[in-house]
Amino acid sequence: MEVEALLCVVVAVLACGLLWVWDSAGRMETPRQAGLLEVGSRALLVIAHPDDEAMFFAPTVLGLVRLKHQVSLLCFSAGNYYNQGEIRKKELLQSCDVLGIPSSCVMIIDNRDFPDNPGVQWDTELVASVLLQHIEVNDINLGLASASNTCTHDLQVALPSSDFL
Repeated sequence: MEVEALLCVVVAVLACGLLWVWDSAGRMETPRQAGLLEVGSRALLVIAHPDDEAMFFAPTVLGLVRLKHQVSLLCFSAGNYYNQGEIRKKELLQSCDVLGIPSSCVMIIDNRDFPDNPGVQWDTELVASVLLQHIEVNDINLGLASASNTCTHDLQVALPSSDFL
């Protein structure tokens, strides 16, 4: 129950912060003066499995898309813990469509190196390698990831060691 409450607080804080930046950006002369990326910047949302994009990042993604940034998504797992990986992949693509991320900008890694299993810790060097390659190939200049120290799940554990944030 505490985790759910914490997640609600985090989402509320992110939403308020986004609205504050959104409002202050309208009063500034240029995005640079508002401390924002230039229009057309390439942002990468990195998630462990389908549904994280909606649970942790929806307000942020909507704001970035509204401000005309190119948002792409890298998902490290198909979310197949309950043998529903194909369903969850489709749901992820539908969610991204609603959020404004084109399906051509969504990459789902679906291999045994990154299983959707809370009992398996992913290889941090492999996560870093895959992530760095994706950033370089796609010329990404803003990265967003969930790396809460209150969570012990695969990507959230691997990312802090990957120097992504």
